[in-house]
Amino acid sequence: MTPDEYCQQKAAQSGSSFYYSFLFLPPQRRRAITALYAFCREVDDVVDECTDASIARTKLAWWRQELARLYAGAPQHPVTQALAPAIGPFGIKHEYLGEIIDGMEMDLSQNRYPDFAALEQYCHRVAGVVGLLAASIFGYSDERTLAYAHTLGLAFQLTNIIRDVGEDSRKGRIYLPLAELQQFKVSAADILHARQTENFTRLMAFQIERAERYYNDAFAQLPQADRKAQRPGLVMAAIYRSLLREIAADGCKVLSQRTALTPLRKLWIAWKTWITA
Repeated sequence: MTPDEYCQQKAAQSGSSFYYSFLFLPPQRRRAITALYAFCREVDDVVDECTDASIARTKLAWWRQELARLYAGAPQHPVTQALAPAIGPFGIKHEYLGEIIDGMEMDLSQNRYPDFAALEQYCHRVAGVVGLLAASIFGYSDERTLAYAHTLGLAFQLTNIIRDVGEDSRKGRIYLPLAELQQFKVSAADILHARQTENFTRLMAFQIERAERYYNDAFAQLPQADRKAQRPGLVMAAIYRSLLREIAADGCKVLSQRTALTPLRKLWIAWKTWITA
C-alpha cells in the first residue's frame, strides 16, 4: 500500500463529511488535503483510543518528532510521507501541524472549559489552523481568504461539539462552556446523566445559533475572487449546516443520539454545492 493509498483509506473509512468535499478536486490538491486529513485523524485517534494519558502523551511526542523528520526530509510514517510532496507547493507550515497536536494534547489534561474564550482557543488549535492549511491547499489569491478559512474551521468544530455532546459526556468530557451551563441553569450532572430538560434544549439552541453566526461570518469574509478555489470548504459548510439544522429540527436530542446524514445525501449536497458555488 502506498502512502497516498493509506491516507485515502483512512479518509474513506472515517465516513467524515470532509471526504465528500475532496471528491471534485484535481489529483494533486486531492492527495494533499487527504494526507492532511489523515494526519488529523492519526493524532486525534491517539487521544481517543489511548485510555492511559501517559501513553497518549508519549505517542503525541513521537508525532512531534515525526514532524521534525518530515521537515528535515526524512518522514517515516505513511501519512507524513504522503504530506511531504505537498509542503512546498502548498505552503504547509510546520507550526500549524504542531498546533493541531497541541490541541489534541489539551484533551489529555482538560475535559471542561470555563467560558467560550477558553473553548475558542481549543477550537482554534484543532480546527481553525486546519482551515488555514486547507485554504492553502485549495489555493487563494486574497489574504482575506485566510480569515474566512479560520472562521469556517471554528464553525465546523462548534458543529462537531453540538453533535457529539452525548458521546463526549460518556467519555467524561463536556465542551460546552461552564459559564453557559450556569446561564441556562443546566448542571454538568444533567449532561453526564443525559437529562434532556427544557433548559438543556434552550442551551443547545443557543449553541446552534452561535455556530450559525460563525458560518455567516465566514461567508462574509470570503472574497469573490477566491470563491471558486475554495469550493471544497463551501461543500463542507453546506453538509455541516444541513447537519446542524437537522439537529435543531429534531429538538436537539444530542444527549441520546448522534445525528448523521446518509452518504447519499452528503454526496448530493456536495455535487449541488460544487456546481453552484
